[in-house]
Amino acid sequence: MQKSGRTIYIVGAGFAGRKIAEEIKTKGTFGRLVAFLDDDPGKIGTKVDDIPVLGPIARISKIFETHPADEALIAIPGATNDQLTTIYEHLSSASFDRIRILPNLAQIIDGDAHLIQTREIAVEDLLGRTPVRIPLKETLSYLRDKRVLITGAGGSIGSELSRQLLSAGAERLYLFDNGENNVYEIEKELKILQEEGVGEKATLVPVVGDLKDREYTRFIIQRLKADIIFHCAAYKHVPMAESNPVEVIKNNVFGTLHLVEAVRESSVPRLVLISTDKAVEPRYVYGASKMISEELALARNNGNQHFMVVRFGNVLDSRGSIVPLFKKQILKGGPVTITDPRATRYFMTIPEAVSLVLKSGGLGTGGDLYVLDMGEPVPIQELAEQMIRFYGYEPGTDIPINYIGLRQGEKLSERLWAEGETGEATDFQRILRLRHRSRITGSLEDLIRDLKPVCFFDPLKPETFRDRRVLRSTLARHIPSFEVPDDEPRY
Repeated sequence: MQKSGRTIYIVGAGFAGRKIAEEIKTKGTFGRLVAFLDDDPGKIGTKVDDIPVLGPIARISKIFETHPADEALIAIPGATNDQLTTIYEHLSSASFDRIRILPNLAQIIDGDAHLIQTREIAVEDLLGRTPVRIPLKETLSYLRDKRVLITGAGGSIGSELSRQLLSAGAERLYLFDNGENNVYEIEKELKILQEEGVGEKATLVPVVGDLKDREYTRFIIQRLKADIIFHCAAYKHVPMAESNPVEVIKNNVFGTLHLVEAVRESSVPRLVLISTDKAVEPRYVYGASKMISEELALARNNGNQHFMVVRFGNVLDSRGSIVPLFKKQILKGGPVTITDPRATRYFMTIPEAVSLVLKSGGLGTGGDLYVLDMGEPVPIQELAEQMIRFYGYEPGTDIPINYIGLRQGEKLSERLWAEGETGEATDFQRILRLRHRSRITGSLEDLIRDLKPVCFFDPLKPETFRDRRVLRSTLARHIPSFEVPDDEPRY
């Protein structure tokens, strides 16, 4: 292989930076290391394996004049968001044509840094709060030598769960998704990570399937014999759910029902359902579907099998979040569209949310609903302005901001629990146990019975099949907060 002629600075001469430097030197295909950059006075002026340590980082523009390079690689996984923002601003003042970052991941904090984990720095690395540090290998000890199934393994949360689970010492990881390409891509990525020394050598098993198919779900759960299931699969785009309400209920509610039933029949010891703050007093279809899913999981908990729910708010850069949309709008020159200047959302990075999910999965004995402490809600306008500045523009001058009004299914703000519910501290920071009460009027069984002929053809009730009005009126009858549009078509 021809060696790269690129020259590189590594920002951070700590354990992660040194390990990345060793890998660059050993492989010899990624370029030549020019120097380390660091702010530690005790390191500046020394050498690490004959590579000089220069600094402080704030002087990079001056240093660059005599020691130019093609790219900078930030290798400080313990840096706070404010520190990363400052470092990025300094590096941007030099003429690097590329800035990469070793993300702030729990498995890296455990001392497992690899070049394969680096990527182009992105705006979400600088947004939100500083993630809590979790000793991931210790946290995942309950999964060692276990068979772990992730539904929706190709999605934003499912794929990050899969990456972090490489460090769990699991016997097998079942990568389940209804999208063939999703399964292919995450399996390929995990194999490359394993080849580069990330995590442990769990057997990866790709599984393509659809939880809406009850008999298939029973068959595959019986066959795989998983010890724990992380249920991430769901349709989650709010406006899309309003346009396709029957399919969302069929997928999110009955997919969960079929999985829960199959798990009970097959005696799978533990199920963790991933939920959302939109399940709190839902007004529209997506939130209602997740609220019902929560109830289905919690209602099936018993002494020998532990079913639990982990609920959290928006995560930065997930497929359903506004961050990717804002990126596209900024890169095409605007405008950036915001529903309302008063709108706020909770935000957390995907890696932090997933690390907390994995921690929650090992807590308690089941039957609990855990809520991730998301910090303070972030004004959407502030988020948009931060992103515009990251890309080198001035909000309102270079990139206009337009207000488009709330779309159907959206709220000005979200809450993590309903009136009358309270979050209690657990033994771990940023994980709360919710004193939960069912918010369904009547029985859960009656609600499922009423929804079923709308989603699945029943020859005794052919007139209700795919009838959106029947669907929404049924949800409104059982969920007090649910709203029915006046102009809802039947189909």
